Amino acid sequence: MLIRFALFPLFLALGLSACKKPATAASPTSNQSAVASATPGSATSAAAATPMATPVSIKPAIDQNAQVVIFGYHRFVNTVRRPDTEITPQAFEAQMEELKNKNITVIPMQDFLAWRRGEKAIPSKSAIITFDDGWKSQHEVAWPILKKYNYPVTLFIYTEGIRPGHFSGGESMSWDQLAEMRDAGADIQGHTATHSDLRRPYDKVAKKKLSPEEYEEWLQKELVGSKQMIEQKLGVRVNCIAVPYGFHNDHIRDVAIKSGYEALFTVYGQPITMHTPLNSVGRYLMEANKPKTFNDALATIATTATGPAVSEVSVSNLQTQPADGETIKNPLPLIRANIASLGTIDPGTAPEMRVSGLGKVDSSFDPKTSTVAYQVTQKLRDKTVTVIVSAKSGDKKVETHWSFNIDDGSGPPPAATAAPSTPPPSAPPSPAPTKKKRK
Repeated sequence: MLIRFALFPLFLALGLSACKKPATAASPTSNQSAVASATPGSATSAAAATPMATPVSIKPAIDQNAQVVIFGYHRFVNTVRRPDTEITPQAFEAQMEELKNKNITVIPMQDFLAWRRGEKAIPSKSAIITFDDGWKSQHEVAWPILKKYNYPVTLFIYTEGIRPGHFSGGESMSWDQLAEMRDAGADIQGHTATHSDLRRPYDKVAKKKLSPEEYEEWLQKELVGSKQMIEQKLGVRVNCIAVPYGFHNDHIRDVAIKSGYEALFTVYGQPITMHTPLNSVGRYLMEANKPKTFNDALATIATTATGPAVSEVSVSNLQTQPADGETIKNPLPLIRANIASLGTIDPGTAPEMRVSGLGKVDSSFDPKTSTVAYQVTQKLRDKTVTVIVSAKSGDKKVETHWSFNIDDGSGPPPAATAAPSTPPPSAPPSPAPTKKKRK
């Protein structure tokens, strides 16, 4: 009897623990494994006690010579009436087919940014497709064509142009349609709130000229407010902005970057390289009356993209000043690095140093100590500075990069330069997003 009472709590404990198991049928093999692992001194128990090895992170081989062209589109119509912002579906599909025939890979916008951060490899000849504003024909006409080719797309939308926004209408996309495209993999990014020239202190919703203080508040709504609305309505991360008409200045770029945008896009087409400033990335806008623009873009990247020829060395193998990730107070620092780990530098050649915000600088190189250095003489304006050092070693180019931060207590950027006194004409009521002709 005493033994029975003593065993009862044990059976109860076993029963309660069984209730906590998932309601899935256990196979005999799994039961045997469980018993073995519970048996003190068993081989399985010993193996389980051995800590697992930490996964090794292998940095991808980044093609530093890769190039990207970015195409921008607006409306897709059968009858072109506004050739500066419209294109026929047939012409659009022919261009998508041409990308395929030319072996130019269409990549997602976020892959491009990851490549620029050194986190992801991309093909040596790549393209990005972007749509501006949020026109309904992008969803109904162009998107099925992209799906046919399995091409990704980024949409730059201005929030007041999406139904039921202030400037939306019958030709505008709705938030539900954007959500549908998002769910299928489309990248949704910012294009401000009202599609205004951000340089001009004029609120075209209120139809009033803005004081300097009002302008700063309005600029925050255009850049930050629109970003927050997209993120809240669609549950996405907005890290890119296309400025309306391609218009921007130093102050607009500063506000955009400080607002969390990783890249700012314009309408001035150019092949994009690893060193193109991300605060002014050019796109080729496709216009029905300028079909040559598309072919020119393809011809440029075909002759300049040379394929992988660069070996990247991790900054962890270098001694740098300032150190990677370090925060300094001096905006005129001495920048230097011991680049012995890059390999033997070819005689008669010298490493090149590039500094974000300055470009290629006149650095010095001491081959005895393998040290490349540059004393900054022009105050660095960016709060985060990236340094890229490259050299020729043997039959290939070797490169490394690192970043440091500057906290000089300088405070916010100065107010924007006064804009023209004459406000732009207010847009008449329209059933569709309004657009100005781009130059």
